[in-house]
Amino acid sequence: MLSFNGLGLHIGNLARLSNAQTRSISPENFTGEKGKGGMAIEGTGAGCARDLGRGWKISPSVRITAGQTFTLADIAGPGAIQQIWMTPTGNWRTSILRIYWDNQEYPSVECPVGDFFAMGWGQYAQLSSLAVCVNPGSAFNCYWEMPFHKHCRITMENIAEEDMVLYYQINYTLTDISEDTAYFHAQFRRANPLPYKDVYTILDGVRGQGHYVGTYIAWGVNNNGWWGEGEIKFYLDGDDEFPTICGTGTEDYFCGSYNFENRETHQYQPFTTPYAGLHQVIKPDGVYRSQQRFGLYRWHIVDPIRFQQNLRVTIQALGWRSGRRYLPLQDDIASVAYWYQTLPTVEFPRLPDKDALEVI
Repeated sequence: MLSFNGLGLHIGNLARLSNAQTRSISPENFTGEKGKGGMAIEGTGAGCARDLGRGWKISPSVRITAGQTFTLADIAGPGAIQQIWMTPTGNWRTSILRIYWDNQEYPSVECPVGDFFAMGWGQYAQLSSLAVCVNPGSAFNCYWEMPFHKHCRITMENIAEEDMVLYYQINYTLTDISEDTAYFHAQFRRANPLPYKDVYTILDGVRGQGHYVGTYIAWGVNNNGWWGEGEIKFYLDGDDEFPTICGTGTEDYFCGSYNFENRETHQYQPFTTPYAGLHQVIKPDGVYRSQQRFGLYRWHIVDPIRFQQNLRVTIQALGWRSGRRYLPLQDDIASVAYWYQTLPTVEFPRLPDKDALEVI
């Protein structure tokens, strides 16, 4: 755990004083400067406040036009992002969230906004966890702590053909950061469909020292029958053919068991807990919605996976065929890997284009 320096509070240090400075960025204070909130004279709420004037919710949101990249935050450090809230309109797969640390060329976070908040299928599912909460009606909340030494820049790119509206608030602290503090990272990947007998790669190419802290998967099943026999594997610090950590099955890794089945109803049982969940189960409707789709998360908050030099993470897509034999599946799988590491960040694989990101 990081020593207390004004970053996060927990029940054991709520009474501790600190010289850290609390700041917040929103469309009512784009820079987060002290005493500069609610000063807007124009914005998306100006017409609604025409009888009230300045200070009455003039600028609660921003409009990001098609093809535009909008800077949500530009912060000089040292400091730490402590909470992000937002509610984006439009297609959550075509709104791309990026975070850059200490003026790096490459982003350390690059992800469709829905997937970053564990909503990869483009529709709401309630989620309550320590790291991410999604609340009615489409309120995305992130509590991953994100310290930085020199600089933080957060952007949202709208790659859709329509404009989007974004309400957001980024709460952060300006405070000293210890030298052994790592930087938050998140990377999106997708395979649709996964080639036969291929293993799905959640993360690869990581270089540096750090620890892996979470996995989100949007899993679309293309076969009948159970789909979660596959093992997750963590290849640490030069592991080649065989990993150091090998799980026993997909539902086991996500802290469930026996098909996530409710033994009374014989249906999937959604659940959401502080550290893991099957928070989303989308069933076929008998007309146009033909596939079963699932959202799963696993946060390694109390059991981070440490690496000193490099890391690769894979998971098998595995079901059953005749004769009590395993069946390699060709499913639609999208994932987000979350981890902390030292800089520099290695350039991520190119994000899929709009058509390859689309949920169909």
